[in-house]
Amino acid sequence: MPERPPCAAFAVAVERRLAAVATSARDAGNEKHATRHELSPDFVRAVIQAESAFNPYARSPKGAMGLMQLMPATARRFNVADPYNPQANIEGGIKYLRVLLDRFPERLALAAYNAGEAAVERFRGIPPYAETRDYVTRVLRLVGR
Repeated sequence: MPERPPCAAFAVAVERRLAAVATSARDAGNEKHATRHELSPDFVRAVIQAESAFNPYARSPKGAMGLMQLMPATARRFNVADPYNPQANIEGGIKYLRVLLDRFPERLALAAYNAGEAAVERFRGIPPYAETRDYVTRVLRLVGR
């Protein structure tokens, strides 16, 4: 197997280090913020898995960013200056989940997290979008409910 050029090896090392830092920040941030906002860390972990597959640099075609896939308006609403910062993203996402769970039952809160609060209100329940219905089912399955 040919040896990688030094710059490629350095890039791989940097990428691995960033992934390790993101993982430890994600886990620490998840536990701390989830507990503070009376959410189960397992519930938050399930949302992160469904949203970004634990990729802190994820970006959706619609513009959602980071681990918890915060839309720009949601990031601003919860004072997340850098949505790609794992701890800041998790804190903002958890705050948003708390607001939704205070307003809706769990299934509808998840639907609102995915499709937006207005869609849940407009349809008076889980919107008839396959993506949203699959999302709610997936998160609840990951949590074990």
